[in-house]
Amino acid sequence: MTTKTNQGNYFEDFRIGQELVHATPRTVTEGDIALYTALYGPRFLLQSSAVAAMDVGFEDAPVDDLLVFHIAFGKTVPDVSLNAVANLGYADGRFGVPVYAGDTIRTTSTVIGLKENSNGKTGVVYVRSRAVNQRDEMVVDYVRWVMVNKKDQSKPAPEPVVPDLPAVVAPESLRLPVGLNLESYDFAGAGSAFCWEDYAVGEKIDHVDGMTIEEAEHMMATRLYQNTAKVHFNQFEQAKGRFGRRLIYGGHIISLARALSFNGLENAFKVVAINAGSHCNPTFAGDTIHAWTEVTGKFDIHERHDLGALRLRTVATKDRPCADFPYKDADGKYDPQVVLDFDYTVLMPRRIG
Repeated sequence: MTTKTNQGNYFEDFRIGQELVHATPRTVTEGDIALYTALYGPRFLLQSSAVAAMDVGFEDAPVDDLLVFHIAFGKTVPDVSLNAVANLGYADGRFGVPVYAGDTIRTTSTVIGLKENSNGKTGVVYVRSRAVNQRDEMVVDYVRWVMVNKKDQSKPAPEPVVPDLPAVVAPESLRLPVGLNLESYDFAGAGSAFCWEDYAVGEKIDHVDGMTIEEAEHMMATRLYQNTAKVHFNQFEQAKGRFGRRLIYGGHIISLARALSFNGLENAFKVVAINAGSHCNPTFAGDTIHAWTEVTGKFDIHERHDLGALRLRTVATKDRPCADFPYKDADGKYDPQVVLDFDYTVLMPRRIG
């Protein structure tokens, strides 16, 4: 008997240097943008207002950086993580040229690390994924690692290779949109007068608000990104598993946390790097997500007088407000209600004059 269906790759199917060309390039539409807004409610000025965006040098309102990330990520799932146990982390992520409605995104990945787990049933696969537009211009490039099941536990373990990844994307390697000039940035329209100068390393911000995840929302979001991971869709199968429920795609939590961070970081208008990220505990429909952020770094950018960069750690929790900034215990173990630890870099306008 033969089959024409895709069963996905298991751990033993991967090899170092393997190139994966992911199917189904995706043209981003105004509908995608509207649905993304409906799912998360992001309010950042330049993604909301084409007028404001063009005033500072964009061609139009750019597509939210995380929507670009999710679309690029979703392309990789059938080849990388269809048989995954969990997505474990991210590093060395850079955003490239802005994406606009009408642009087409396609993604390729390279296997850069493999390490079988001691139980012999699973292993960790490291891939670098690169997404480009229809002009072959990079829109996002990042590393992620994922725990994948073995199909045949008798297969010998490969020689372990764990890539050496940077703790932070170097400021000098950050990509700025061509023509960006923030001298006409509309602080009133953005909803805050706080500039890059007003934030201090070590400062912590409780974003106050919370958003409850509904079953329909996380399912719709995962379909929007064409993410086919089994753990998000099939309740019939997941009812037999460890949790008895569908897991929520970790990127859904990233976007919720980013949207919540608007309250206190209104002028953090663009994500330019993903330094690291961990999904610390599972989330399910019915959980209410809160978030807080610590400023962990401040950078000058290419000697620009109109903008700077902030390195941020945004921590998301489930069913726990963040006034006391929950994170890790004395032994370095995450609080069980912490679901995301996301280290990223944003651009922010500087005070001019």
